[in-house]
Amino acid sequence: MRWLRYNSPPMYPLVLLCTLAALSWTWGPVTAGRSCSETRHVYAEKGYSTNTAPLTQISGEHLRLCPQDYTCCSSQMEETLAHQSETDFLSAIDDTSQFLHTTFTQRHRKFDEFFRELIDLSEKSMNQMFTKTYGRLFTQNANVFQELFVELRRYYSGGSVSLTEVLSEFWSRLVERVFSLVNPQYQFSDEYLECVNKHAEQLQPFGDLPRKLGLQVSRAFIAARALVQGLATGRDIVNKAAKVHWCVRALMRQWYCPLCRGMPSLRPCHTLCLNVMKGCLANTADLDTEWNNFIDALYQVSEKLEGPFNMELAADSISVKVSEAIMHMQENSIATSTKVFQGCGSPRLTPGRSRRSPKESGGNRRPFRTFSPEEKPTTATGTNLDRLVSELKERLRPMRGFWVSLPHTICNDKNMAADVTNEDRCWNGQTRGRYLPDVTGDGLMSQINNPEVEVDMARPDVRTRQLIMELRVATNRLKHAQAGQDTDFMDSKSPPPPPTQHKYYDWFVIPFLILFLLSPPTFALFNCPLSACLISCLSLSDIMSLPEGEVEEGSGSGGGGERYSDDWPGYRPYSPPYSKPPLNPQTPIKPPRVRDRTGSKWNRSKGQSISAVSRPAFFSLAVLFWLSVMVTVAPFWR
Repeated sequence: MRWLRYNSPPMYPLVLLCTLAALSWTWGPVTAGRSCSETRHVYAEKGYSTNTAPLTQISGEHLRLCPQDYTCCSSQMEETLAHQSETDFLSAIDDTSQFLHTTFTQRHRKFDEFFRELIDLSEKSMNQMFTKTYGRLFTQNANVFQELFVELRRYYSGGSVSLTEVLSEFWSRLVERVFSLVNPQYQFSDEYLECVNKHAEQLQPFGDLPRKLGLQVSRAFIAARALVQGLATGRDIVNKAAKVHWCVRALMRQWYCPLCRGMPSLRPCHTLCLNVMKGCLANTADLDTEWNNFIDALYQVSEKLEGPFNMELAADSISVKVSEAIMHMQENSIATSTKVFQGCGSPRLTPGRSRRSPKESGGNRRPFRTFSPEEKPTTATGTNLDRLVSELKERLRPMRGFWVSLPHTICNDKNMAADVTNEDRCWNGQTRGRYLPDVTGDGLMSQINNPEVEVDMARPDVRTRQLIMELRVATNRLKHAQAGQDTDFMDSKSPPPPPTQHKYYDWFVIPFLILFLLSPPTFALFNCPLSACLISCLSLSDIMSLPEGEVEEGSGSGGGGERYSDDWPGYRPYSPPYSKPPLNPQTPIKPPRVRDRTGSKWNRSKGQSISAVSRPAFFSLAVLFWLSVMVTVAPFWR
């Protein structure tokens, strides 16, 4: 026994060898020789060839994106899976934002079709009712109404058209036609009708109906166009914001590096996914504030369309208010015609017709009737504005905060990341285990400490800045539409004042005043001739520096202006006699006048006298006046 104890070979090396063999079987994932069959199977299911896929794990020194441990991926496989990770990422964004894209696309199409159909039905209703009431008289003048609806459609379609000018031009043409119809015994030249148009604001032949219709139609059309344009903008913003192409490395590390490690069923940890998504979508998250403002503005405009800016009511009211306006002019044709004849002179009689009183000429006209409620048109789509607006508002509510919550939406998908309760059995970027870093905040500036995505803080994304500007422009348009204002024509009525050109000699006068205060007698003796010359020159310079348009001729003052009088009966102490001579019958008929669409006939200025001097010029003249007074009294200052 003692011999065996001291002479038998030692057993320790054998035991150590067996132990290492057992451990090598247990630590298979990090050693060479383990099968890559699962990785090859998943890779083939994605449609890729397995010719370059190793059968067993190999050294990962060739890897550029994944940890350089033993791997089942070749260099070509890693590159292919990197592109696949980007495709999966864009697909996830598209799937998540599909609700936005579908809502904006479908709502835009439905609202656009509905509003266009309302305009068509409004024109059709007017044609039917006016033809029934006036017959041939309407068909002969139908082009006036057709042009109105052509311009309304052009405005709604986004054309550079001012609704105020469109309606003003319509009423101007209508007053000419109706005035001629209620006075058929007279011939009216273009100059005479221009005179009637020029003073239409004072005459108010249609009463207050043009103002009421203009307010209702303008508000409704501005809101309708802004809403449809806003929906189109939302659709385009979604399409542009959903394209992100600059964080392939982080996407590959979280989604396909487990596959290369031979663990294809292992999902990335939820917090790892959040950090990757917040880094990849950092610029997109910066859209959140302007996006929420845009959604709120869309919601508020839709509410306006449902209430005071109702497009259905506005479209229906066009024919109603136009008919009421014609009736108003018919009923007041005597007073209107009398004032016209006093202000513009007596027109020529139509050959073969005798002079009749206004009452006689308008006594046999039929009043216009409006359509009854049962005749009210309905859209072919079988819907109405209230229903469309209600559906839109329901879809707009969940859109707020979409871009800032997009990382959470993607990572909550079980196919994209592990469940939040499974933090110990998930891929943490290196191996299986808990992900320890904290989750970063939202937006570009919060990614400075993001461990997964390297973001260049000094170079904000230009595309995102452009999207923010587009959202701001659309929001601004929608907010103005809520107040019935069209941003394309907001400044057309109040042009900026012309630049002043005479401030320099205001300061030039100051040294003379200082010199006078220091030594009045010396100033008087030395500067009396100079001051007289200075006053003359600078006063003339004031008048010569007036911008164009500051001096105008009155329309009734001759000199190439309007040949008819501006002084209407009832608007000044003295009224011209009824026997005002008629227009010169020898005046040749002029060709049809070209209408100026750049301004409203109903709101033309009445002209300014030559004494209308600008404020800076007045200030300079005032300074020079007091200077002359001081020069005069200086010798007596003792």
